Amino acid sequence: MNNFEFYNPTRIVFGKGQIKAIDELVPQSARVLILFGGQSARKHGTLDEVTAALGQRHIETFGGIEANPGYSTLMQAVELIHDKNLDFLLAVGGGSVIDGTKFVAAAVECEGDPWQEILVKGAKDIRSALPFGSVLTLPATGSEMNYNSVITRYETREKLSFRSELVFPRFSILDPTKSFTLPPKQLANGVVDAFVHIVEQYLTYPAEGRLQDRFSEGLMQTLIEIGPALLNNPTDYDLQANFMWTSSLAMNGLIGAGVPEDWATHWIGHEITALHGLDHAQTLAIVLPSVMQEQRAAKRDKLLQYADRVWHINEADEERRIDLAITKTRDFFEQMGVKTRLSDYQIGAEAIPLVVEQLEKHGLTRLGEREDIDLGKSRKILQASL
Repeated sequence: MNNFEFYNPTRIVFGKGQIKAIDELVPQSARVLILFGGQSARKHGTLDEVTAALGQRHIETFGGIEANPGYSTLMQAVELIHDKNLDFLLAVGGGSVIDGTKFVAAAVECEGDPWQEILVKGAKDIRSALPFGSVLTLPATGSEMNYNSVITRYETREKLSFRSELVFPRFSILDPTKSFTLPPKQLANGVVDAFVHIVEQYLTYPAEGRLQDRFSEGLMQTLIEIGPALLNNPTDYDLQANFMWTSSLAMNGLIGAGVPEDWATHWIGHEITALHGLDHAQTLAIVLPSVMQEQRAAKRDKLLQYADRVWHINEADEERRIDLAITKTRDFFEQMGVKTRLSDYQIGAEAIPLVVEQLEKHGLTRLGEREDIDLGKSRKILQASL
């Protein structure tokens, strides 16, 4: 196992009716900006609950954060914070709203150009950020319990990420009933997103992280068990509770501590989203099976372990085991209703050169746990994804 530091200061308040805890978690003197996405949080009463929990505090609201949070939109929130002298942020939504809130929290305190200082430079020079909490309504990204954020600049068709310990949420409210009204597509995307998060921290090479492996395998098996059932029973509290907590644990730093990580699937997927507007989970479902196939030699030991422990494949022939594990992964995504080919989204071979060009532009020329996925391999991965 590798040396590591693990730090996660986010307080999780989990369960039905826990939005009321906001009153104890937000300072009484806070001037609060509530950030959200579309109108579902308002339509289903979540915003009203949050507002009621905040009581007599000064409150402003900012809606319209996109599914891939947009830089220009978020900068409007930054302007509002300055104009109204606000000092505490509250994200109400899924990973996109929380990611966007993280950026806003850092951008408010940024002295230079926020795109350059936070996203291009990776926030390495950022020294402060506004405090914020979150109310999770869409499990998927784990943003409610980590320090990662991904932002899109639609004008330049760029999707970049940053991470900073300054943007850990102070707290996150996880009430599984808030996911009851999600449409099937969003539930399916959330399950796929969480599953691939786990795979990218697990499917590398053996590092004697036995506990991390077992944690990861248990999380993946949980999603395989509950995913299809969740689509059929979205108001089942126990299914939603297991989904919500699994998604948080998939990306809170715990299973990646002390072991190598990949993330090639995510980086390639980000460029597809930036150029073609696909949902994040859709790009992951497209790219991951091709990464597994292209890297099957480098990932051989862990692929065999994955086949055995996650999918219970015990074929005598090892190559056959790997083939079946990749097929079962693709089939699981398809079972969740998430298509796994670029052609399913009317994207053809002519799109591949620009994706590769964007990878090069953003310095993503050596991906994977061994940094052995160069632009040539990325091109092959995309071609196999058609």
